[in-house]
Amino acid sequence: MVIQWLCFTPPSTITNVEDVSTKLLLRALMHSNILFREFALVSMWRVPAMPIGAHTLLSFLAEPLKLLSESSDSLEDYNVSQNLEEFHDWSEYYSCDAKYRNWLKIELENAEVSPLELSMEEKQRAILAAKETLNSSLSLLLRKENPWLAPGEDHVYESVEPIFLELHATAMLCLRSGECLPPDATVCTTLMSALYSSVSEQDVLNRQLMINVSISSKDNYCVEVVLRCLAVAGDGLGQQEYNDGGILSTVMAAGFKGELLRFQSGVTMEISRLDAWYSSEGGSLESPATYIVQGLCRRCCIPEVILRCMEVSLSLIELGMPPEGHDQLIDLVASSEAGVLHLFSHQQLQEFLLVEREYSIRQMELEEELSS
Repeated sequence: MVIQWLCFTPPSTITNVEDVSTKLLLRALMHSNILFREFALVSMWRVPAMPIGAHTLLSFLAEPLKLLSESSDSLEDYNVSQNLEEFHDWSEYYSCDAKYRNWLKIELENAEVSPLELSMEEKQRAILAAKETLNSSLSLLLRKENPWLAPGEDHVYESVEPIFLELHATAMLCLRSGECLPPDATVCTTLMSALYSSVSEQDVLNRQLMINVSISSKDNYCVEVVLRCLAVAGDGLGQQEYNDGGILSTVMAAGFKGELLRFQSGVTMEISRLDAWYSSEGGSLESPATYIVQGLCRRCCIPEVILRCMEVSLSLIELGMPPEGHDQLIDLVASSEAGVLHLFSHQQLQEFLLVEREYSIRQMELEEELSS
């Protein structure tokens, strides 16, 4: 659909042709942001391969949006500032992602060669790629005035009547080996129970949380997951409290990270569709609840970016070159003001602490070597 909107040129004979072209471009922008979120959630594996779909979309949209921003005086009329900001956020994220994957590719290539046979040029290439990765990632992580993918204050939902939140996802269950876990009735029931267990019983009762998992009618290898809960102040109503997508994001993040309790260890949910909505008490969908999906992306992507930075930092200090921004990374996670720590799952935090321990040991060894 994005490509169709970008490629379609309205006939010059119609009235307001420029206005129509702009609306088509902005429709492509809005739909692209949806795809960027989904691409990010299914491409967190630490492998050199790039998420081609995301980079293709970025290349298609970058120039038209730049020209539009420079030439149009009426972008405010289209109410697109939020979509443009999100596009720039994703552009920065995928740039960081590409730099990391480039570094990882170099690391894996160098690992195939004996350290004694590794040339100085190859070592310098790895060091340069590592520093570029850290610099770009820290630039994204340390933004204070406009945190990455945090919803703006102008998108605040208010309602006198009880309002509900819904999240609909189509996903494939993937084993650690990369193979698909074919869903059946037992798998669906077990997954539903595991999703419920990702939050407390009190939250389930207070928020009237309902979860349903079924085999997709369109693809027998996929499951349809529907979450529904009551919107409350700070999660659905008024200003969002933590920019983490609230309770529905909490439930789904465990599935995306492969950390569902009472479910097969390491099984992850690879989504093909993800939508969140405000809905009425009767169940009719009203308007998109974009903050939930954005918060889910923050829950999944930010800890992963930090863990990648830790991996790169450890690599640098093992080469005898401690990175400059490592302490900033630790302070970011430790800071209660930054609100990053609660985005980590238990396993992610455990990995963070283990890598930091290795880093600290290597740092002490390096200091001893330099002082002797």
